[in-house]
Amino acid sequence: MNFIDQSIMILAAAGGSEEGSGNILETLGVDTPKLIAQIIIFLIVFLILRKFAFGPVRQILDERKERIAQGEDNLKKIAKDLEDAEVKKGEVISEANAKAELLIGEAKESAEALAEKKREEATKEASAIVAKAHEVGALEQEQLRAELKRDVGRLIIDTTTKVTGKILTDDDQAKINEETSSQVSL
Repeated sequence: MNFIDQSIMILAAAGGSEEGSGNILETLGVDTPKLIAQIIIFLIVFLILRKFAFGPVRQILDERKERIAQGEDNLKKIAKDLEDAEVKKGEVISEANAKAELLIGEAKESAEALAEKKREEATKEASAIVAKAHEVGALEQEQLRAELKRDVGRLIIDTTTKVTGKILTDDDQAKINEETSSQVSL
């Protein structure tokens, strides 16, 4: 039972039998007209407070409660967004690591290919140098053979001239040179 219902019951009891209720109220020292006036004033003050004080205060409290609920929802959303951002950060880092590994692998392969190419070029250059050295050696050997043949031919002509005591003609010298060349093949 609320306060208004209790007040009405008290008023009904006061207005009922004057004898029984009057004695009790008088025994308690209650003046009935003043009590009724106070109850009416209290009801008027209660209704005014309810309309102008309790309503706005309740509205403010409801708005505050709603803002707190929104704040909690926002906090949950922020926490979820943060968790999603952490997951995404992990994925981005993993992807970046994978790309870095790929780039490192490609760089190694490129370096190995370049090194192999340089080795091949060095081998070709070395082969070319060796071939050139062989050619130069062969040319020098040919020159030395030709020089040797000339020297041997002169020695034979000189020896033949000294042994025979005669001066050889150009035809004789050519013939001896041919015979010597054919015999001295190095």
